[in-house]
Amino acid sequence: MSVRFLLDGEVVTIDDVDPTATLLDFLRYRLGRTGTKEGCAEGDCGACTVLVGSLKEAADGVAWRALNSCILFLPMMQGKALLTVESLGGCSALTPLQQVMAANGSSQCGFCTPGFVMALHGRAIGAQGCDLPVEDVIAGNLCRCTGYGPILAAAEAVPRLERDDSATVAALEALAATHGVGGTHGARQWFAPQTGWELCEVLAAHSDARMVAGATDVGLWVTKGLREFECLVFLGDVAELRGIDETDESLTIGAAVTYAEAHAALGRLHPDMGELVRRIGGLQVRSAATIGGNIANGSPIGDGPPALIALGATLTLRSVAGRRTMPLEDYFLDYGKQDRAPGEFVESIHIPRPAPGDVIQITKLSRRFDSDISAVCGAIRLGMEGNVIREARVAFGGMAATPRRAPLCEAALNGQLLSDDTLEAAAHALRQDFTPLSDVRGSAEYRLDVAANLLRRLWLRRHGVCVSVLDIEHADG
Repeated sequence: MSVRFLLDGEVVTIDDVDPTATLLDFLRYRLGRTGTKEGCAEGDCGACTVLVGSLKEAADGVAWRALNSCILFLPMMQGKALLTVESLGGCSALTPLQQVMAANGSSQCGFCTPGFVMALHGRAIGAQGCDLPVEDVIAGNLCRCTGYGPILAAAEAVPRLERDDSATVAALEALAATHGVGGTHGARQWFAPQTGWELCEVLAAHSDARMVAGATDVGLWVTKGLREFECLVFLGDVAELRGIDETDESLTIGAAVTYAEAHAALGRLHPDMGELVRRIGGLQVRSAATIGGNIANGSPIGDGPPALIALGATLTLRSVAGRRTMPLEDYFLDYGKQDRAPGEFVESIHIPRPAPGDVIQITKLSRRFDSDISAVCGAIRLGMEGNVIREARVAFGGMAATPRRAPLCEAALNGQLLSDDTLEAAAHALRQDFTPLSDVRGSAEYRLDVAANLLRRLWLRRHGVCVSVLDIEHADG
């Protein structure tokens, strides 16, 4: 079956779709739109940024997202709208943003400039994340020669733009599929189901298929690892995986909800959770990466699972046989191994809302502040009765083969007064919970030191002392 999407309001039809062909390559080599650049081919530099629009689920209009086209597979464009830097009018009709950037020295070699322009144009037209500070909007864009001062100044100088998407809405409605789509490319197959039951049936028939949500991991397996997949199932259009249900008692998030979409709701659980999400990649990555994908892949350094485990999240999996729910920590069995049977998929994550008296601290430690993989991600939740710790949940990523809790540390906390001495004892117990590896992000001793220091930091923060984790106790870099 063909893939059809809108480019500048015109329908583009692609026959015989290679399911792992990237949008970036299609733009450059098939359409000659070379304004979109390949810088890293792994979603890190933002030079390939485009704007992708889809029909809003709860209101009229188009929901635009800035995405990295280098790790966006062509089937993921089915029924979407696309804008590239050429869509903005070219040299004869620069946008106000482009005019300011040209005048104030925002571009030197110009290689990264189209990506900055598209990320900031998204901000100007109200794309996802447009309410974030400019620094956050372009945190996923790298410039190697100009420096960011003029770029930030240009963005601040340009007002929001009014965009009439009525024609785009009508065209997208005409493209909308009423049931799942799919196709073949040689011996390879791909599917894009629309409903949860369609997904169940596809996976029952193709239990070895690779599921793809945002492709922020799988995209790298293809562009960097040169892996090939015989069968792919794209999850982005499955309605049941796209919901957010927020109540006074809990938050339930569908597995295909992106981090950008869930950012505000997760921040309402606790400010530290919101700050953690803000640092999960740049905006382009957060606008693609999904809550469920981050869990399903089972990476030991995924940022979401430690925090969700500490908050007591449960996971619901689904297949043709029905649903089952488990504590999130039980899903991770060993490195590269999760408790997911053939034909099952992650459907949703349920997070109890913390009690008003809970003490919570969630911290990501990485070499770069923005757009970097964690060396250690630690999450602590202390359920309190007065000044006594009723229940401690302490979870870490980057410390073991899976994200997991620290049972000896928790035992040292449970039933104790919340005090400096208690947290010091827990910090020492924590060192017995993990035997981390040394790698380019940090030595084993560094990881043990900073993880223990996070407990000490909790006490200092409660007493109004702001201090670096590394300043608390000596740790090697």
